[in-house]
Amino acid sequence: MMENLIRGRNPPQYQRSPCKEVRAALRKRPEEELQCLEMTTKRKIIGRLVPCRCFRGEEEIISVLDYSHCSLQQVPKEVFNFERTLEELYLDANQIEELPKQLFNCQALRKLSIPDNDLSNLPTTIASLVNLKELDISKNGVQEFPENIKCCKCLTIIEASVNPISKLPDGFTQLLNLTQLYLNDAFLEFLPANFGRLVKLRILELRENHLKTLPKSMHKLAQLERLDLGNNEFSELPEVLDQIQNLRELWMDNNALQVLPGSIGKLKMLVYLDMSKNRIETVDMEISGCEALEDLLLSSNMLQQLPDSIGLLKKLTTLKVDDNQLTILPNTIGKFISEYCTET
Repeated sequence: MMENLIRGRNPPQYQRSPCKEVRAALRKRPEEELQCLEMTTKRKIIGRLVPCRCFRGEEEIISVLDYSHCSLQQVPKEVFNFERTLEELYLDANQIEELPKQLFNCQALRKLSIPDNDLSNLPTTIASLVNLKELDISKNGVQEFPENIKCCKCLTIIEASVNPISKLPDGFTQLLNLTQLYLNDAFLEFLPANFGRLVKLRILELRENHLKTLPKSMHKLAQLERLDLGNNEFSELPEVLDQIQNLRELWMDNNALQVLPGSIGKLKMLVYLDMSKNRIETVDMEISGCEALEDLLLSSNMLQQLPDSIGLLKKLTTLKVDDNQLTILPNTIGKFISEYCTET
């Protein structure tokens, strides 16, 4: 049995290899077999082979199909020949406008990747994919998630960036196994009030939306490590942020913040903080509480001075304050630099 999946996409856990190379390998190892379906001279469907579970000598079956970059206008009918065994389907960068009902009979499907197509909606029949773990619908024209997306309870990763999605249904917050959510460059104006139910979230990217506030329930996101709120419409730092104690990376660049409040100092685990391109006039001295901070970006604001307490950030390696109105830096920064040079 071939140990590696041979496909066109080549994610980190797989290796890419042309069919002719595979056939050459098989000539050296005759006990292995490969089933490769050649659809045209321009595209090939190559799947990972798995043995038939009933062990009765049936032909091997395909669990992964890749139709990426094939100029398709619809999902190929050949896909449905493997609806009982198909686990991963890649339809990246085609011109597919809708997903057929028969696709949702593929109940073994664990990963569905259809970015960069022409989808205008996500059908309610997606609720049938009860084993789906990863969904990528980025770069389409999808306007909303159906309420019954809640039935896809195994979902751990959703990539839906670059879609005109204006709101999330309440059912979305029932995806309790979600660990990564990417909704950059959408039309979101708010998040559901009970968004904090997604307690397993580790990565949340909401860049380039129209958000002004965050729901208070987000304090429950105890596992959240990366939060990107850049390019939104925040005029002040959301109060709930200082309760997300495990946060390590925070982007709030390109907003309308005027103050970096002392509450930011409660984020003891914060390593990276980007507050550039705001209207910040004041940085509170309590920022020294961010004792793990290594990168602090304050470029393109309206700062006239920095607090002396910045010199207490012993792990700070990058401080960007260009394009401000500073005329002097705190002496504590110089002290920190000299101490650092002595130690190194």
